[in-house]
Amino acid sequence: QQVSHNPALRSVSIGSTMAFAQFWLMPRLHDFWSAHQDIVIDHMGRPDVTQPVDGHGFELFVRLMREHPNVWSKVSCPERLSRLGPPGYGDFVPFARRLVEQFPDRVLWGTDFPHPNSTHEADEADLVDLVSKIAPDPAVQKKLLVDNPAKLYGF
Repeated sequence: QQVSHNPALRSVSIGSTMAFAQFWLMPRLHDFWSAHQDIVIDHMGRPDVTQPVDGHGFELFVRLMREHPNVWSKVSCPERLSRLGPPGYGDFVPFARRLVEQFPDRVLWGTDFPHPNSTHEADEADLVDLVSKIAPDPAVQKKLLVDNPAKLYGF
């Protein structure tokens, strides 16, 4: 497995399988997670959405975000994570909603266009429709789509 760090860029790249990251790597890197200004984890850490949203695997990810206020998550990629698929991605929504509800100031949304490694062709309209399902409150939608990216990326 590969872990690299470039202090000049204050960025982190972690190359690993999800199982390795979730059950071995993440619990052992407390100091690593704390040493960086901001870390963005794509696709909610790629949870297994066939498991319970409050199950051990995803709970490790939630705990990571709870313990490290510099860790952000993209609530994206239902076309890759979902087993139920479009249009509603019903198995993906509870995972994204949980992060949005618990960390409304540290979540980002995107369509993941052009959908590399997707299991099926994604319809952008279906993905946009998910915003109101994972963030029903318009004020939280604004954070997800506007305020949080502006704060994180400085624009």
